[in-house]
Amino acid sequence: MLIIISVILTSMGVYDKIAQWAGAGTAVPVTGFANSMCSAALEHRAEGLVLGVGASMFKLAGSVIVFGTVAAFIVGIIYALLGVGGGHGG
Repeated sequence: MLIIISVILTSMGVYDKIAQWAGAGTAVPVTGFANSMCSAALEHRAEGLVLGVGASMFKLAGSVIVFGTVAAFIVGIIYALLGVGGGHGG
């Protein structure tokens, strides 16, 4: 719900005013990430849906998604090597 609200506020141009008042509190949580993606999409919408909105929006999201996937993979490997979490038992 917070993501939808932040995207709507970004589209209306209100989120930046709230961010200036609140400071880093609006940039740290997931609402800040939603604001960044929405801002990039709005900024490049004149270039078209695919090359403008889609490409610019996922430039930021791509790095975050890749980091999350790689981090989850590494943690999973460590988890499996340490034998934590049991298994099917005997």
